[in-house]
Amino acid sequence: MPSLGSRHHTLIQALLSRGPLKEDDFHNMFSEITGKSPGTHQQTFNDYLRKMNMELSYVQFELRACRNQYDGNVHYGVVNNVSDEQSKLGTKYTVPQIAFYKGIIEAIVQDAAVQGCISDIDALNIRLEIQVTGTSSQSQASKSQVPPAFRNFSMSQKEKTLEELLQDKWLCKTPDGKVGIGVRSFLDLRSWFRSTDIPVCDVCNEAGVKAELCQNENCTVRIHQYCLNRKFSHTRVERVCPGCGTEWHYILPKAEALEEQNNANGPSQSDPPPEAFKGKKRRTRKTADVDVVRSGSSQASLHSSETRRITRHSVRLSGS
Repeated sequence: MPSLGSRHHTLIQALLSRGPLKEDDFHNMFSEITGKSPGTHQQTFNDYLRKMNMELSYVQFELRACRNQYDGNVHYGVVNNVSDEQSKLGTKYTVPQIAFYKGIIEAIVQDAAVQGCISDIDALNIRLEIQVTGTSSQSQASKSQVPPAFRNFSMSQKEKTLEELLQDKWLCKTPDGKVGIGVRSFLDLRSWFRSTDIPVCDVCNEAGVKAELCQNENCTVRIHQYCLNRKFSHTRVERVCPGCGTEWHYILPKAEALEEQNNANGPSQSDPPPEAFKGKKRRTRKTADVDVVRSGSSQASLHSSETRRITRHSVRLSGS
């Protein structure tokens, strides 16, 4: 197999040094380096990604694309596919800090309201001992299992760690000031999301961490906001839950609403067939449209000792 050229190396080094890049930024960088635009040279772009991933796989790395579930923007980044004791040495975070991060992620994904965030106070009150004992019990037996580094992890250390996780894009701040999952976590934890019992989006089949719920309390369907926009924005699409048929109270974004008003005056020749989504009652397994650079299976960065059932009515925080 031919080795990577200097242009491949530059792209990889840019992602490693700068962290995850938005799709537009990555596309612009690709154009500057190669002289070709991904929009007009899609096959060339895909060939570059495929070749880089084939080489990165030898060192258990992978170039991935994912959507930020809070704004729908696509990001590209390089992630480590191995989760073992040796790989943990490559991070600047200590074991208690990693446990603190894990506790925050688990609290966010197990939110029954699927808001994809928790408050700063809730984040700082995450108890590290749960990551060791699997219980919040204060019994003497439970306390004896908790390492001193966990017991002595102070509030000021949590505050400092939270700031670092936000700065490094493992976590993010939502528009209302709460703590959400960062784009690096969406990239790195894809396999963990899939291996746990987190309900997926009915449209793209990715984990529904930040999503909208069906109005039927007995229905478990959830859909990302950007997937709703893609699914329901057309005028002739029936806006009902794909699982139970309940009417979905969808509010058109301003741009789509204006387009719909214009289309009401007369049919457009560019309108897609009205049956594009009509009649779809159940979800089918398919790969997300941004999952174009995945090569082989990935191991999770977070592990759980048991599978958790998460529903709207029953939310548990299980230890690892």
